[in-house]
Amino acid sequence: MNIKLIVISKTDQPYLQEGIDIYVKRLRHYVNFEIEVIPALKDQKGASAEEIKEREALLLLKRLEGADRIVLLDEHGKEHTSVGFSQYLQKQMNAGIRNLVFVIGGAFGFAPSVYTAAHDKVSLSQMTFNHQMVRLFFVEQLYRAFTILHHEPYHNE
Repeated sequence: MNIKLIVISKTDQPYLQEGIDIYVKRLRHYVNFEIEVIPALKDQKGASAEEIKEREALLLLKRLEGADRIVLLDEHGKEHTSVGFSQYLQKQMNAGIRNLVFVIGGAFGFAPSVYTAAHDKVSLSQMTFNHQMVRLFFVEQLYRAFTILHHEPYHNE
């Protein structure tokens, strides 16, 4: 299985990018993983949140393929424990999913067209996090899930 994380705009805080890089390197031991960055929109002055979400949606939807299993990281998605998330990943692998694509939206979230295209929604917490911090939290949880699946001593439970 291939796993891709698509994000809107680059990570502009070096401490976050350093953490992300650490977990991306670790993840590649378990799975073909990549992060695809959609560049931030230019000329956003005066645009409403809805207009920004629609413009981001057009860029995002162009990057998806018909066979992709699309999972939005969304505050209204299903919450999992770390073990539950590892079981979720195992189910995707058992189902023969070739490309599992997780998506983190921009600062305003997703347009309705992105929700329509998605197969699933996952929430990392009921709390709201900065969309750039979520990247680090997600790659760490993805790494944790693979260590759980491989019975390795990273997750303590």
